[in-house]
Amino acid sequence: MDSCSYFKLIGCFILISIATAQETQATSCHPRDCKEVYERGHTCSGVYTVKPDELPAFEVYCDMNYGDGWTVFQRRMDGSVDFYRNWTDYEKGFGDLNGEFWLGLNKINRLTEIGDYNHLLVELEDFDGNKNYTFYYAFSVSDASRNYTLVLHSDHKGNAGDGLSYHAGMKFSTKDRDNDAWATGSCATTYGGAWWYKACYRSNLNGLYLIGYNSSQKGVNWSEFPMKYYSLKTSEMKFRKVFN
Repeated sequence: MDSCSYFKLIGCFILISIATAQETQATSCHPRDCKEVYERGHTCSGVYTVKPDELPAFEVYCDMNYGDGWTVFQRRMDGSVDFYRNWTDYEKGFGDLNGEFWLGLNKINRLTEIGDYNHLLVELEDFDGNKNYTFYYAFSVSDASRNYTLVLHSDHKGNAGDGLSYHAGMKFSTKDRDNDAWATGSCATTYGGAWWYKACYRSNLNGLYLIGYNSSQKGVNWSEFPMKYYSLKTSEMKFRKVFN
């Protein structure tokens, strides 16, 4: 084989290798979020791997029951997981994606802050089997440098009332990191939770898992459903990206 033919052969081999690598990368590329999971034809709710940015991929629970892909980031259902945790746990996430869990502030930020705005859906159930919801039209969580501030538009609809607008613009607080607006105390330690507390709350969905009305005010509370300081049976918070 002459030198010209040899280099042509090597060139063809390189081109084939690049094409194969590009095809493999395209077919193995993770969706950015649950909306994209749904758009790729996966219409069953469950755990999927997503990759919203250049950082490593991670697993999320996708709710596909509304004809779209919603990313669930908080679920309470039976008290099996301890939610009275420190900052590190809330930042990285904890629990079981098929049961009770908190996705993690870092992941919520990565999924919500970049790109277009997000809808937020909060679904609640009391111990008598009554189920209500509140839907917010715009939601995101800022990054670690801003202590995962809650960004929320007050426009909402639903029959559970507005338990979250009061917290808009607040930094996240845990029992070991007090970022609330209460000058003389810590909302997280006083009310047994971790949240975007102000001074202190109108919702406390990461509070202690209690049953029904509790005067300690430490429960899984949503101020207007079914009543103030009633600790709920279930709560689920989820968002979906809105692409224009």
